[in-house]
Amino acid sequence: MDWLFIRDIFHQMLRGVPLTLQLTLTSLLVGFLLAGLVQAAAGSRHGLIRQPAIAYVELFRGTPLLLQIFLIYYGLGQIDLLRQSFLWTLLREPYWCAVLALTLNTSAYTAEIIRGAVQAVPPGEIEAARSCGMSGFLLRRRIVWPIAIRHGLPVYSSEVIQMIKATSLASIITLNEITGITYKLASDTYRVIEIFTVAGVIYLSLNFVMSMAFAVLERSLNGHLADRRT
Repeated sequence: MDWLFIRDIFHQMLRGVPLTLQLTLTSLLVGFLLAGLVQAAAGSRHGLIRQPAIAYVELFRGTPLLLQIFLIYYGLGQIDLLRQSFLWTLLREPYWCAVLALTLNTSAYTAEIIRGAVQAVPPGEIEAARSCGMSGFLLRRRIVWPIAIRHGLPVYSSEVIQMIKATSLASIITLNEITGITYKLASDTYRVIEIFTVAGVIYLSLNFVMSMAFAVLERSLNGHLADRRT
């Protein structure tokens, strides 16, 4: 085992961590906001609003993220109207194409997570709140959203971890995040086992830290339940 070589490639791969985290955080933040809008539309009583939202969720959940990245990066450039618009200054850049694909993908999954979390709120809690005079925004802020967050957080933590791993697909459109640097090192040295093992350790470390952060957050949100058990 050549530890000097491993140490050297480890330091080189660490240069891709900021871009990996930037892609993850940007797509998750924008994707969560978009997911809220999509879920609100999917819950509408009007079919003209509800059906497109449902189709959106099914489209991005039902097709591979790799295909979505290819279509956005290579396909949007085939649209003359788009190339002549101000959006082309962003969408001709690989970074923004990757962000767009990751955002659209995670927003579809997050919309379903939000739907499941809201549906998990016990109807009795809502009825009790209404009997106390709560309604509308006050009901959501004090009852629905806090309970939904506790139910949805474990599932959303899996989505966050999945997105960290999904950023590796950005390497196919020339971005030098962790996997992009890994491919270059492998093609230069042909020492595939050591290089990809180090890359796996870096991803595992990032996801372990993220898992621990969500575990701490879950315990803080469910602290009152632990007190009740004791």
